[in-house]
Amino acid sequence: MPEMRLTFLGTGTSTGVPQLRCDCPVCHSTDPCDHRLRCSALLESEGKNLLIDCGPDFRQQMLRFHRHGDLDALLITHHHYDHVGGTDDLRPYCKGKEAFPVYCQPVVADDMRRRMPYCFEEHPYPGVPRYDIHLISPLHPFHAAGIEVMPLPVNHYKLDIVGFRFGRLAYITDAKTVPQITIDTLRGIDTLVINALRIEEHISHLSLKESLAIIEEISPRMAYLTHMSHGIGFEADLIPRLPENVLPAHDGMTITIA
Repeated sequence: MPEMRLTFLGTGTSTGVPQLRCDCPVCHSTDPCDHRLRCSALLESEGKNLLIDCGPDFRQQMLRFHRHGDLDALLITHHHYDHVGGTDDLRPYCKGKEAFPVYCQPVVADDMRRRMPYCFEEHPYPGVPRYDIHLISPLHPFHAAGIEVMPLPVNHYKLDIVGFRFGRLAYITDAKTVPQITIDTLRGIDTLVINALRIEEHISHLSLKESLAIIEEISPRMAYLTHMSHGIGFEADLIPRLPENVLPAHDGMTITIA
């Protein structure tokens, strides 16, 4: 398998960290690892770049971590605003393409058409982004920019969403429960990225304890936590509490899967 690089563009929950109007110690942290933009990642393999989710911080993330690079396709886990709110800013990446490739489930495609109808008109306003939507379904692999992707079923409370597997790497966010078929599909994988919202339980996201239990069952070589809120605490305090093969991700972190 070819070498892959994953850059965490954002590792925060829907409010980001620091959270507006919050005076908790974490939101006043001076450690840049505790400052988290909305959740997104960039996968690089064989000269191609796949964007995973495109939230409202997308432009800022590109300026910080991928300013002069290209993007070849967007993969969307689900249609909540913190994961799709930046899609209009894909317009610079449409240049030289008839339309920008987007891979998502039908409910996400329907949401995009309602949210941005001006992008799907027969005679669009000059300069608006144009999307080439490819519908996907869980456990049916597809290729994006030549990279094989396996969509993984996960549950975000009552919403059925997807994570993605790229060979030895899997990326799951916003899960509350992970079905047994997904766990079995990932068992013994090299690298797992999974959400861990906070210490306390939450109705629609995995807590730290719940996430660690899933990591233990899948048993990857390494696991990285993402989609964290200020309720996860300081990163420096969190690291010593984690198993040796688990680390919290932070914005700008890049990992390599050889």
